[in-house]
Formats: sequence, C-alpha cells, structure tokens
Amino acid sequence: MTTYPSIFNDVIGPVMRGPSSSHCAASLRIGRICRDLMDGEIADAYIEYDPNGSLATTHKGQGSDMGLFSGFLGWEADDERLPGYLQGLAEAGLTTTIDIHPIGATHPNTYKLTLRNARETRTLTAISTGGGMIEVLEIDGAAVSLAGDFYVTLVYVRAPGDIPELIARAMPCDGIAVRRGTATFIEVRASRFLPDELCAALASRQDVLAIRRIHPVLPVLSRKDLAVPFITCEEMLEYNRDRDLRLWELAVEYESARGAIPRAEVVARMRDIVRIMQRAISLGLQGTSYADRILGPQSLGYQQQLQEGTLLAGDLLNQVVMRTSAMMEVKSSMGVIVAAPTAGSCGALPGVVLGAGATFGLSEDEMVQAMLAAGLIGVFIAAHATFAAEVGGCMAECGSGSGMAAAALVELKQGTLDQSLAAASLALQSSLGLICDMIADRVEAPCLNRNVMAATTAISCANMALSDYDPLIPLDEVIETMKRVGDAIPNTLRCTGLGGLAITRAAKRIEAELGRGEGERTQSAFKVC
Repeated sequence: MTTYPSIFNDVIGPVMRGPSSSHCAASLRIGRICRDLMDGEIADAYIEYDPNGSLATTHKGQGSDMGLFSGFLGWEADDERLPGYLQGLAEAGLTTTIDIHPIGATHPNTYKLTLRNARETRTLTAISTGGGMIEVLEIDGAAVSLAGDFYVTLVYVRAPGDIPELIARAMPCDGIAVRRGTATFIEVRASRFLPDELCAALASRQDVLAIRRIHPVLPVLSRKDLAVPFITCEEMLEYNRDRDLRLWELAVEYESARGAIPRAEVVARMRDIVRIMQRAISLGLQGTSYADRILGPQSLGYQQQLQEGTLLAGDLLNQVVMRTSAMMEVKSSMGVIVAAPTAGSCGALPGVVLGAGATFGLSEDEMVQAMLAAGLIGVFIAAHATFAAEVGGCMAECGSGSGMAAAALVELKQGTLDQSLAAASLALQSSLGLICDMIADRVEAPCLNRNVMAATTAISCANMALSDYDPLIPLDEVIETMKRVGDAIPNTLRCTGLGGLAITRAAKRIEAELGRGEGERTQSAFKVC
C-alpha cells in the first residue's frame, strides 16, 4: 500500500527535544493519544516491551520513557520540562510499570499499554515507525490504524444501533467504522470533532457508555480521498515534463496538494523551520552542557581551530562540519532541534544547507528553497523505504540525511533537476548497509561522526552530480534497494545496542561509568520476565 508522506509530518520535523525522534517524539505522541483515550486522567500505566525489539534495551537511554510519560502528562515535544519528567510523574501521582517479556510484537518499536484510573481501564498498542511518526494498531482489543493525522471521536456503545447513520447525517466525515474488541466503539475520523451538541445528545442515550476525543498529533492533517501529483521520481519527472519546475518548486506543489494548504503557507512553514535550525546552531556554537551525555561541546574546539587557521583548507567543508557538530550537541543537551529526517540524524542536513549559506553568503529564501528540495527527496524515501534505524539501520537515518542534503546543495548551486536526483542517488548508494550501533545507549556516538560523514559525502556527491557524473542507478531504484538492504541487516545492528561498536570493551566501560547497568533501567518500577 502506497503512503503519501508529508514533508512536515514525516521528513523535516517534528520540532522537539531529546536524543531520538523514533523514541522521544514518537512515544510522546503515543502518550498524548493515551491521555485523550483516558479523558485526561491516567493514574496508572502498565507498559510492555518485547525482548526482541529495540525498546527492551533502549527505552531509557534514548528517551522513550521520557517521551511516553511526558505525553501522559500532556506536554509538547519541545516543552522545556521534558528532562524533569520523573518529577512531573510524581507530582501528578501517576505510577508506571515497565515489563519486558514476550508479547508477540512484529515491529521493533512496539508499545503495549494498559491505562487505568478510578473509573476505567483501557488498552492501546502502537508502534513508532521512524522520524517521530506513529501508528496506533489496537484500542481495547479492536484493530485500528491511526497515525494521529485526523480528529478522531470514539463513541463507546453497548451496540452501534443507528448511531453511525445519525453521525453521518449530522456532519461530513472522512470515515465512520464500528470497532469490536473487549469493548465496542464507533470510530469517527474527520477534519474536526463531533459538535458538542451532538456529543451531548449521544451521551444522554442509554446505549452510549463514553465518548472520547483523540486530538491529532501531526501538524499536517489527512483527509478522505487524499491525492498527490506524484509519489516517485519517475512520476515527478513525467509531471514536470511541460512545467520545467525546479526541485523546490515541485516540493511546494507536492506539499500543497498533500496538505490542502496554500503554496505560500508551505514556504512559510519551511521558513520557520530554517529559523529554528539557525537558532539551534547558534546556541550550539556558544557551548552546551548536559550531565547525562558522553561527549562535550566539541564544536567549540573546531570553531577555535578554524579561526586560528590550523585546520586543513576547505571553507565549505569546515563550515559544514562545525555546524553539523553544533546541531548534534544541542540535541544531546536537550535543546530544541528539528528532526531532519530524524533526531539522530538532525545535524547533516541543516549543517550542509546553513553551512553553505554562510560560506556563499546566500539569502534565507535560497536556504528555504534548498530545504524544500531536500524535503521532497525525503518524501520518496519515507514512502518507499524508512527513516527508522530500528528497521533500516543508520542507512535509514544518516544515509537519508546525506541524500537529502546532496540534492539541497545542487539546488543551492542552481543545478538541474536531473543533477539533484543524481546527487541524492550517489549519496544514498554510498550509505547502503550502514549499521546503527550506539555507544552506551546514547544517540551521540558514533552518531556525531556519522552525521559529519553524511554531510561531507553530500558535498562530494553534489559536486560529482554538478560535474555530470553518472549515478547509473535511478533514485527510485536506490530507495527500493535501501528497503531490501535494511531488511537484511541483523537486528543486533539496528539500534538495539547489541552489536557493533556498542559491545566493544571501551563502550562497555563507558556504559558502566554512566551507571547504565541492567538494574538501573528503571522509572517507577521495572522488571524483565
């Protein structure tokens, strides 16, 4: 089934704090949905993770607990309170238990949740699909498929009766379905919630048990019969045959159609994102501090050596490396960043675009256009492969960032559309099979140097494409290959901390020094069965 990603939902975003979008931002979104399901009141949460998934070993170090529990509390992904989530739980009187045992999960980022308060108990199963994106698979034993991109009203009933027809007559809906599990409810998807007067009328009926409103957690909503002008490079080239649009203009065409938003709004949203990235890098270059991390503010030393002229020559490369490092350090110190396409790979794309902007004296408009071009390359990857390291290794994160950044650079240099696609193809070819093996369960190392590698590879591939190097393999086919290669990478090398550099003697020493032993992976309660 083909999906239609949004640049702002799936590719460049969310705006967030924390080490990992797959873990922090996605789990927070799941937590927010849980809070709505419980009508804003969660007293106790029982969380189950499968031992064969990534969450069993990474849920604390990569911020899944922080995100999930902050979502329970109703916080946003960029809330400054996130690092103090344990205090927030205590103040709210919310108890949590994490249980690691076989749950039959087929996805490595599966959350199985049981939620209680004094009035009711509800269950929910959801997965993080990469870059902050989620899918709710089950509510109260009933199969669903919710991505957080609709206003969803759940009407719990003894029996559906005439209620679906009544709702359909009352307002236009994108979908009405009866779901049966341990409870029976009518799921209503729309561009807004059911009107208050209709909810009041339903609540007065004896056959209606409860009504829950699930707010959207994504910035760009979906709709019934959603259509886009293209979803592959081949389709894009055909669409552009008589239009002669640049890659960034095609990105605006796509996102405007995908989100049903004006073209000017697409550009304005990306401008806001570029400014957030600029602020983050500026903050990083002033130096960052955070107790629970491995690496300090190394970009300060790079900046000093660059100013003193002791580094190897290469103005663009040095500006890019410095900014890529600064962005990664802001992420690791819980500053506000933009997942681009993920938090673990948030450095390469802004490092390249903003580094090139500083080197060549480019305008903000030019950097916004380059970021839009990168976003469209990311749409093709999101639609046909993945951004989740738990599914595709670091190839899915830093590799994708490199391909997106390479295309952005060609756009900045006014290269052709074919050259932009060639640059992305060359960069992605260069990252096939890249594993994810974080040291001490922190999204810092080797993440920092892999972001730098992604950025510098993007520079080389952009220059190769601008020189009309032949990538041989079209971008669509490289993306298809990414999916196949990701499926072939052992799960120990896909963001579980069970292979690669993560199990070296040096890494284990660092882990021990940080107090990351098995017995310390605890929130309120924690057990392994």
